Amino acid sequence: MKPRVAIIGAGWAGLAAAITLAPQADVTLFEAGRHAGGRARRVWLDGMALDNGQHILLGAYRDSLRLMREVGVDTSRVLAAQPLCWHQIDGVQLQCPDWPAPWHVLAGLVTARGLRWRDKWALARLLTQLRMRRWQIGHDVAALPWLQQHGQSAALLQGFWTPLILATLNTPPAQASMQLLANVLRDSLGAPDAAASRLLLPTVNLSALFADPAVQWLAAAGCTLRLGHRVRQLQWQPSPHVDGEAFDAVIVATAPQHAARLVNEEKLAQLLKPWQYQPITTVYLRFEGRVCLPQAMTGVARGLGQWWFDRESLSGETGLVSVVISADGEHRTLSREALCARVLDEMRRHVPNLPPLCASWLITEQRATFAANVALPRPAVRLGVKSGYLAGDWLCADYPATLEGAVRSGIAAAQALMQDWKKADEANV
Repeated sequence: MKPRVAIIGAGWAGLAAAITLAPQADVTLFEAGRHAGGRARRVWLDGMALDNGQHILLGAYRDSLRLMREVGVDTSRVLAAQPLCWHQIDGVQLQCPDWPAPWHVLAGLVTARGLRWRDKWALARLLTQLRMRRWQIGHDVAALPWLQQHGQSAALLQGFWTPLILATLNTPPAQASMQLLANVLRDSLGAPDAAASRLLLPTVNLSALFADPAVQWLAAAGCTLRLGHRVRQLQWQPSPHVDGEAFDAVIVATAPQHAARLVNEEKLAQLLKPWQYQPITTVYLRFEGRVCLPQAMTGVARGLGQWWFDRESLSGETGLVSVVISADGEHRTLSREALCARVLDEMRRHVPNLPPLCASWLITEQRATFAANVALPRPAVRLGVKSGYLAGDWLCADYPATLEGAVRSGIAAAQALMQDWKKADEANV
């Protein structure tokens, strides 16, 4: 007999759980919004269709890529793969060949621009030390002081480590977990497979990348989809009920603050109480003509706009550039008009013959990610109540808030649920 399972939340974690469970369970997927995808989807803003942020994937995202293929996505068509490239228009420029680790990074450092030889050597030495320590730093500490203590100069911190930490952990380096950063380095730069460190830049909008194909696949698999249904009440006794409807098990696949409210379980509430959150701001600029950026993904070492993405070269959106600003900072004190003007001015200083601007949009996810702080305690996928489970990027203890972390947590929750169901079924025989 198949269990009747409710999944609350149709972000990447909820979708991953539903896809994993579909062959073995009767799945009902609840989503408060009218569209699936969570914080990685297409939205409408002032009549313009835009992604609600700029996401990139890595070749190391094996579970995300596997599920995308499972629901019929041709990953070679929707993702532009390239060897690891770090191109700051006013700073460090490093291009790694498509070689296995560690040779690709070493070769990239030899030809890198914007770094002195002593800094190249210090960076290579530190990465080698981390590899020899199996990417374990021991007692977790903040990334910034740890890097300073391990010979990383001010130039390296400004031009390489700080942008990397903000991009991957979305947390200021002075409070970000060094161990989580080491985990990211392990599965990307340190992976023996050369493909793991490749950058995968979406060439379609985020809904088309995974959420929409996943919803279509789930519908075809017989799952019940309740988009636009905000769950108001979750009860566990005498059995799980979602808004008064009975289920055998429930997976809560929402952001942590929403999960704490829904679950109403004291242990989870206490664990999440000290958690902090960080925003991500995306400025969209549409120009009257083609913008010629040095790379499809171009960094800025000295400026508010940390990364520029050439949307026309990636997804064919004419004259569109997205500018990503991770974590909290000075930009949060500026008005929409002032922020767009600052970002535009930075671009004009570095990009010759910039066409006139014809429109701009601003999207800020106020709680885009949890702050990847030092030794952050993570809950388990099994709740402290029978037949209750959690999923979300915040459950994946190995990673900061990433799409891959969300997918892995959804798979883990689904597997834990089925293990418990089969044990209970066997005990009743």
